[in-house]
Amino acid sequence: MQNEIDYDTILSQYRQDPFAYEDILSKHSGTIQFNVREGGKVEGTTGEFHHIKGTLLFELTRERNKKAIFSEANGEVSFLRSDLDGKFVEAGEKIMTIRHPLKKREIIERILREVLVPFKAPEKAKYYFALDIQNRIEKFGQRSVNVKAGDELLTMSLMKRDTPVYYEGETGIIHSVYFSSGQSVDQGDPLVGICPPEILPLVEKIITRVKAEWE
Repeated sequence: MQNEIDYDTILSQYRQDPFAYEDILSKHSGTIQFNVREGGKVEGTTGEFHHIKGTLLFELTRERNKKAIFSEANGEVSFLRSDLDGKFVEAGEKIMTIRHPLKKREIIERILREVLVPFKAPEKAKYYFALDIQNRIEKFGQRSVNVKAGDELLTMSLMKRDTPVYYEGETGIIHSVYFSSGQSVDQGDPLVGICPPEILPLVEKIITRVKAEWE
């Protein structure tokens, strides 16, 4: 683990290109009809429970069944296969790219994902914190909870069976949580970000610098 990081270079990169790029692929084969144009603005999912759909991007029609695809992020259509409008497309084909402007919070999260030690989902399943861990988080907050190799960290729910998941990795605090309780997580996706004690000053410095320097 590096104890130093080139803050100026990292911040300069985000200042030059403060965006995330989301490629939208066709969910299945069918005839496509676009509802947006290249350079157009789109709105993402909103609402307290993310129940309000974003901008309609396109519709796929297969065997007279229409499937509407909505934007999950706000931003701009930076790339569009307009030549496919009204034509048949195969499943998994790249249709468009949404350029999403990053907020200060998102920039911090992206940098931290490079610095913290990730603990990844062993399988695609739903995850919950182990009861003891959950109680400690509720009482003292996640960043007061230390974990070490061998600790029961999570419960994995798969095919109606619950299995304990034991932590493997460096000792440290639970700094970041990347899932919601009961949420399905793909295999290999990070569940939590662990911060070893020796890099905690580095992490705090990153957060302070971004908050102070990012407009």
